[in-house]
Amino acid sequence: MANELTGKVAAITGGASGIGLECARTMLGAGATVFVVDRDEDGLAKAVADLGTGARALRIDITDPTEVAGMLPQILKEAGQLDIFHANAGSYVGGDLVDGDPAAFDRMLNLNVNAVFRGVHAVLPHMISRGTGDVIVTSSVAGHQAIPWEPIYSASKHAVQAFVHATRRQVAKHDVRVGAVAPGPVVTPLVKDWPPENLKRAIANGALIEPVEVAEAVLFMLTRPRNVAIRDLVILPRNFDI
Repeated sequence: MANELTGKVAAITGGASGIGLECARTMLGAGATVFVVDRDEDGLAKAVADLGTGARALRIDITDPTEVAGMLPQILKEAGQLDIFHANAGSYVGGDLVDGDPAAFDRMLNLNVNAVFRGVHAVLPHMISRGTGDVIVTSSVAGHQAIPWEPIYSASKHAVQAFVHATRRQVAKHDVRVGAVAPGPVVTPLVKDWPPENLKRAIANGALIEPVEVAEAVLFMLTRPRNVAIRDLVILPRNFDI
C-alpha cells in the first residue's frame, strides 16, 4: 500500500484543510509528490510543514482565471509532469432559498462549478498528450439527490456530476480517467455553515464522517487497474438519512 503512487505527481485544490489536506496526506503516504494548492498562504505553510517531505505549496486562487492558467506551468517546472489532479476546493451555502444572499450564491457557484471546470480544462491537455492521468472531483451526495436544506449547493454539485460524466466519456480514449467522490456530511470547516439544529442533530446521531475516510476512498479510485474507472463513489455515514 505504501508504494502504490510512487513516481506520481498530484495536485489538490483546497489542499490546506479538510478533505484536501487528508487526501494530500494519504497520497504522500502512498509515495506521491503532492502539490497542495490553496489561496490561503498561512494555511498552506502550516499544511506543508505538517505534511512533511514530498508536499509542495502552490498558492493559487482557483477562482482567478489568470492564476489558474499559471498553475500547470509551475507544477511542470518543479516536477516535470502531473499524473493526478484533484479538484477538491469548494464552499457551502445552505438554508432556505428565500432567506439567502444572491451574492453568496454567485461566490459559491464560481468556486464549486466554474473553478472546477477551469482547473480541469487547464490540466487535461498535458494528460492527453502523455496518454495517461487521473482527474478526481470532490462532489457530494447532494449531487445525487437534491437536499432540501441546501438548494443552491445541491445545484452546484449536480452541475459537477454532469461535468464529470460527460468529460469522462470525452477523454477515456486517451487513458485519462475522470471520477467523482461524493461524500455525505464530513467533519470539515464547511459544516460550520450548517443550520445549527441540523449540525447538532447530525453529531448526536453519528451522521458525519471524517476527512480521512474520504481520502482512503480517493486512494482506492486512483489505484484501480487502468482498465477500471470509478465514475462515482458515494460515501455516506451509516446513520445519514436523506
